[in-house]
Amino acid sequence: MRSTLLRDGSHIRDERCDLPIRCGLGDGRGRLAHRGGGSMKVVTASILYDLVECPKRVSLDAFGEASRRDETNAFVRLMWERGTLFEGTTVAALRVPFVDLSNAADTERESLTLQAMTSGAPLIYGGRISMGDLLGHPDLLRKEPEGYVPGDIKCGHGKEAAADGENGKPKLSYAVQLACYVEILERLGRAAGRRAFVLDIEGKDVEYDFVDSPAGRNLWRVYEKAVAAARSILYGGTDPLPAYCGACKLCHWHSFCLEELTAADDLTLIAGLHRRDRDAMRESIPSIAAFAALDPETFVKGKKTAFAGIGADRLRALHARAVLLKRPDPKPYLRKPVRLEVFPLELFFDVEVDPLRDICYVHGILERRDGDCDNERYVAFFARDITPAAERDAFAAALAYFARRPDAAIYHYSKYERSTYRRLQRKYSDVCSRKEVDRLFDPTRATDLYGDVVLKATEWPTRDRSIKSLARYLGFAWRDPQPSGAASVAWYDSRCTHRSEELKQRILDYNADDCRATRIVLDGIRSLAPA
Repeated sequence: MRSTLLRDGSHIRDERCDLPIRCGLGDGRGRLAHRGGGSMKVVTASILYDLVECPKRVSLDAFGEASRRDETNAFVRLMWERGTLFEGTTVAALRVPFVDLSNAADTERESLTLQAMTSGAPLIYGGRISMGDLLGHPDLLRKEPEGYVPGDIKCGHGKEAAADGENGKPKLSYAVQLACYVEILERLGRAAGRRAFVLDIEGKDVEYDFVDSPAGRNLWRVYEKAVAAARSILYGGTDPLPAYCGACKLCHWHSFCLEELTAADDLTLIAGLHRRDRDAMRESIPSIAAFAALDPETFVKGKKTAFAGIGADRLRALHARAVLLKRPDPKPYLRKPVRLEVFPLELFFDVEVDPLRDICYVHGILERRDGDCDNERYVAFFARDITPAAERDAFAAALAYFARRPDAAIYHYSKYERSTYRRLQRKYSDVCSRKEVDRLFDPTRATDLYGDVVLKATEWPTRDRSIKSLARYLGFAWRDPQPSGAASVAWYDSRCTHRSEELKQRILDYNADDCRATRIVLDGIRSLAPA
């Protein structure tokens, strides 16, 4: 698999609905593959990856007008380059001999892969396998006594991040790719079993077992459903509806789909209402306007509703958001009282992380004393280069800064800062203990405005509740014309190459504005009236 696409499971800011990105390598960058120059459409592992995130993208990539695509985002291009570089670095570090087919022409690669397996090659890199309408380019095929086990090199974590910062459940997008390889090998009579692996950003060999655990068996069923859905789109004429989600923001069909969604008054433009919810509700509730106009109790049955997967309380909450969006002059409000004490010193905290280099390169803090915004001060701790020593020093300096202000209140937007600091503590245990990190983020001192306040107690007339959406609604404007965490990573990458002080300042200005946006949201929440 040869390129990196940015849309799934390794998130820069997954908790804050900002930048979900895909950090794996894909065969064909989501485009339809064709056999031997022919016209037969096939289901590739990359298509299955895309389908897990957005079935509409599979349809548009296959049949959409190329002229309607957005220009490829610079950050996406960077990730493609990084993905290829990471793959090369990982392969160069392999300690076993392998057959390298990565530079073979596609017309020859499949036969060469079969020849290598027939000869019992211990490891095959850059192979191509197919059977029927299934096609895959596994990065690695590893020989075991029973046959071959496929693997992919992913410049993200091998599994989803758990609440405690450790790796948790398998990633569905990775699983369907790997399962596709496994099925092809099974049908070729070459499989060592329903197992596969990922070599991830941390150098871990993460196993995906599709048999010996309930989770694995469920993943195989997810894969089978994904293949059926892909075939329905590619051969059966099924045209899935678009749906709004955080993954849309870097997709090259973003503008096209948003135009369609807006025109249709689509339910997924309600914050927190997902594709599966819309699909369950759509026959009875075709639009936001229709939802706002009805009585939700019509569909309530005790704690459940007429819609699969949607409980009564959640339906009422989604209905309230629909009503808010359709008001002539919508205003945010409190669903329930919140207590946000005023401290003499308030610190608004935001970090910037490059997920592929696995480095936290900015710790930014905006200081406000006695509620005086005119005299606020921005402080930043910047990793001077991409070495562990530089990351450690910036982390240590930021911790020392917080330690000198033990009575200050800390505000951040999502659990991302806490999970980042826990990860840094594990990397640099000589700097601080886990208890020190936990004390820093103790709820008596630190407030996660997103998870503890915005989600639990407020409603906003916005499509999502990201820091960008809420701060902009409140009138705040970033100084940079293209403000995003993804853009910051791209700037940092360029700065590491060119040592540009101008780029460093651009990064710091963006981070400072993120900190100010957090302050804007805090003050906005404090001004909200109850429903």
